[in-house]
Amino acid sequence: MRETSNCHETSRESTSIPRNLSTITAGKFSKALNYKDKDDYRHWDELKHRAPPEGMNRAEWWLALKWRRLPGKKMIPLKDRNGLVFGFSLPDQIARQLHEIDLGAGGRIGISELVANPDTRDQYLIRSLMDEAITSSQLEGAVTTREVAKDMLRSGRNPKDKSERMIFNNYRTMRHIREIKNQDMTPELIFELHRMVTDGTLDNPGAAGRLRQPDELITVEDEEGEIMHLPPSAAELPVRLAEMCAFANATASEPFIHPAIRAMILHFWLAYDHPFVDGNGRTARALFYWAMLHSDYWLFEFISISDVLKRAPVKYYRAFLHTETDENDLTYFLLHHSEVIRKAINNLHLYISKKTRETHENAKILKNLRHFNHRQQAVIGHALRHSHAAFTIESHQNSHDTAYNTARTDLLNLVTEGILEQSKSGKKMVFHASSALEKILRETKH
Repeated sequence: MRETSNCHETSRESTSIPRNLSTITAGKFSKALNYKDKDDYRHWDELKHRAPPEGMNRAEWWLALKWRRLPGKKMIPLKDRNGLVFGFSLPDQIARQLHEIDLGAGGRIGISELVANPDTRDQYLIRSLMDEAITSSQLEGAVTTREVAKDMLRSGRNPKDKSERMIFNNYRTMRHIREIKNQDMTPELIFELHRMVTDGTLDNPGAAGRLRQPDELITVEDEEGEIMHLPPSAAELPVRLAEMCAFANATASEPFIHPAIRAMILHFWLAYDHPFVDGNGRTARALFYWAMLHSDYWLFEFISISDVLKRAPVKYYRAFLHTETDENDLTYFLLHHSEVIRKAINNLHLYISKKTRETHENAKILKNLRHFNHRQQAVIGHALRHSHAAFTIESHQNSHDTAYNTARTDLLNLVTEGILEQSKSGKKMVFHASSALEKILRETKH
């Protein structure tokens, strides 16, 4: 069986990297070591197209820069197929990103009341879980629109095809991660996550929640069929999985590894090992979320990294390839992933700012409607912005993570007040904004 990636802009042929340091004179070496570049950590794939410092060729420049990266490099227990270990450095770019991640996703200072307030946080949580479920599935080939997928999740209807099933599974898994975030990671827990993300989507249903077998050969290929990654053999997987779980739980070990770095490495580790016949990418991202929440980055309940990854999938796959082709240097993956996290955090803050403005605008309209609860006010606000929007008891229940009877009472009360109109679609009750909604609100105002 083959898994196909979209990393078509970088090939293994293009990564023939110079290795011999003996050609560099002391003067050239010193010049390269003193060369300053704000994007210092470039792969040979990129460096070979840039002008080297005066008096050096590109190969000499590359080798001197490689030497400069060695001090402070940390090795981790992950090994490649040949038994060579992976390691990483922490250049300034990553250090800055980690600082922003700590400020933006770990603390509570400056966080909007909309997220901090238990009365309103659920609608933002549900939105982020849906976004991550949809875009993580789309990265793995799910074909559907965001609107259709969100309608399925809100309405509670059953998935119609494999793409919708992938999204439904991811959504269920993301919710489950919140419940297990305080547990230590174990192989059994990883099997459970894999069963959840692949339920009803595998050609062989029996492959869910178990390691691939020796006769299940997996390769990761580009669109032309060139092999980009050959995972470790199936015989190694039980030991490798146990080592990965030990690394995941070793948060108090020495030398210290920043928790966000540990989470990113776990993402890479599971994707590199490809322990399952399918669903490895979704399981790897689920493991990353568990690690971030396990380390008390609580805001990650509201953040979607796959939404950022989906906008530039080639960069995502290239980060894996650059790591493998430069002596297992994880720094390339960490540079990319830390930037993805920073963008995802920024996207959340922008979204919250937008919703805060909308909330303030709605508050002006709804200031005399205080007898409505926050869920009902959210419905009214949405109806004002989207006059043709349809609501069902199930969609209202799922949007606010509340009980069915509570959601039913909310909507029927709005019908009684003339805010919504009720109709039937088959056996299901459907609610729309009243044609006189704005008039009713104006009259209520007076």
